[in-house]
Amino acid sequence: MTLKDQLITFIGPGAMASAMASRLIKGDIQSADKVLMSGPIVEQLEELEERLGVSTTSNNLEAVKNAGVVVLSVKPQTIQEVMDEIHGAIPKNALVLSIVAGARLDGLMKGLGHGAIVRSMPNTPAQVGEGITVWTATDEVTDEQRERTRLILNSFGEEVYVDHEDYLDMATALSGTGPAYVFLLMEAMVDAGVHLGFPRRVSEQLVIQTFKGSVAYYEHSPRHLARLRNQVTSPGGTSAAALYYLEKAGVRTALSRAVWAAYERSVELGKGKKGSQPDND
Repeated sequence: MTLKDQLITFIGPGAMASAMASRLIKGDIQSADKVLMSGPIVEQLEELEERLGVSTTSNNLEAVKNAGVVVLSVKPQTIQEVMDEIHGAIPKNALVLSIVAGARLDGLMKGLGHGAIVRSMPNTPAQVGEGITVWTATDEVTDEQRERTRLILNSFGEEVYVDHEDYLDMATALSGTGPAYVFLLMEAMVDAGVHLGFPRRVSEQLVIQTFKGSVAYYEHSPRHLARLRNQVTSPGGTSAAALYYLEKAGVRTALSRAVWAAYERSVELGKGKKGSQPDND
């Protein structure tokens, strides 16, 4: 199956949307002349035209008129405004693919006046073809549209279908937000290396390759993560000393609570709640 007979319209031409479009075009899944990106910033649209060869517009209503697939890729804070603008304008047989964090299917169906909707949660590594996307669909999405969804999502990584929408908020907290946790841990390890005396460049090289190598080792010989950790933890050794300190400091609990906080925020976004203001004290 290909998408070349379908116009794909992106509403919201941000980093994830441009990455998706790029992967579709480079993977020969869709031709650039069948990709339309809509957004309010002229300079951003001109850059996309030059870099990807796609068509652009600042008129969302016109953008969806002839679309076979509409990708909603706007910020959660602006989704209601966009839905009000294009309500009832999406072609009846078109597929809507939402990557808007927290936007629930019932709200999307009502806001768009459209039934065939896929809700998905990709993550940042999708921009280099190494993403993981969790998705679900309304009953109105046909088998053919589901296959098209898989084709789109597989163009920038792996995909996991779930049959209950609640898993999307969980995925937002775990895999969607996950790269932030990984980057924070990497940053902390690099800083620790500099504190030990390494030049930052060398410390970064050591940390990055350690992460890459650890994942590759797991994929080569998949085992329970605790077993792999035990393999590098000799009794009375350096790893044992380090892990004892991390457990004593509550790192495992802190990470678990961070994931839960992200999950709660995703649920709040789905209810249309804005973020609280930071405490100035």
